[in-house]
Amino acid sequence: MSLFLAQLLVGLALLLLGGALVADTTLIRAGLRALPRSAPAAYVLFGAAAAWFVLLVLNMSDADLIVPAPKSYYAAAFALLAVLAFFNVTEFLAVRGLAALILIAAGPLLAAGFGHYGLALVYKVAVYLALSAALWLAGQPWRLRDAIDWLQRVPGRARVVGTTFAAAGLAIVGVAFVA
Repeated sequence: MSLFLAQLLVGLALLLLGGALVADTTLIRAGLRALPRSAPAAYVLFGAAAAWFVLLVLNMSDADLIVPAPKSYYAAAFALLAVLAFFNVTEFLAVRGLAALILIAAGPLLAAGFGHYGLALVYKVAVYLALSAALWLAGQPWRLRDAIDWLQRVPGRARVVGTTFAAAGLAIVGVAFVA
């Protein structure tokens, strides 16, 4: 992945999230409120994270394996664990899936900016903040529900936060074209 693409993806993700929060429609409010415990969102988010992780396991080098075994055994074991999670850890599985996707996506995003300084640091700050939030939400997924409640408790608060995210996203997209 190129530095330009990494910056563009991070900026567009922030713009999309910010735009949704600024719009603050009834549909968006209901979707946000339902997200933490949504089964369809869990299937999409956790399923995508599990599939991406299994793909990463299948493409690991042999030097990365702690116990020498075919990579397909590891992939099958992790796939089985992911399937079992849908039956045994259903509470806030969508939040855990979102956190896992952020954690997995951060690798290539940060690798694209390795050795680049100056304006390239702008998108790295956003990625590291997302990483911090993902680590926190992976361990305490109910906090996303609490954050959404906080966001929607006061009229206009979602728009202020959304404007901040959108402005950060716009700045990162601008940096992508300048740097």
